[in-house]
Amino acid sequence: MLYELVATIAAGFLGAGVALIARRMVRSLPRWLVPIGAGSAMLIVAIALEYSWFDRTRAGLPDGVEVAMTRDNRAFWRPWTYLYAFVDGFIAVDKGSTRNHANVPQNRMVDIIVFARWQPPTRVRAVFDCDAGRRADIVEGVTLADDGAINGARWVDTGLDHPVTRMACAATS
Repeated sequence: MLYELVATIAAGFLGAGVALIARRMVRSLPRWLVPIGAGSAMLIVAIALEYSWFDRTRAGLPDGVEVAMTRDNRAFWRPWTYLYAFVDGFIAVDKGSTRNHANVPQNRMVDIIVFARWQPPTRVRAVFDCDAGRRADIVEGVTLADDGAINGARWVDTGLDHPVTRMACAATS
């Protein structure tokens, strides 16, 4: 985040400098061109950083971690997002963390990682019932018995066609 702020401020100085040089070369250009150049450069860099965040973050994922689904962002104060939305969050599945239990082979325990712009990633361990199309997060109060039973879990019906469920159920241990 700090690097993006520095890049945006540097772009503002560069845009103002280019406009100032253009004003010096062509004397008939108005004074207000300098702040317009600074603001335009800052806006362009900020937009470019927003649109490139997903690709940069996805490129930094370790082996075995794959993107299951993305969240597009559209906002009225960013009218260009209605033409081309940008990804400001996604969920990835860590296929290397997949665990099965011999007594309940339809269940898969997998780490899912939730990424959101301007926030640290959140890792959640979840059990997916690949026959019923449902998911239970392993949180405080949930216990895993030796026989493979999950006690105290709150199951959420996701359906077998949900991208995260589909990817977690396709992962093998």
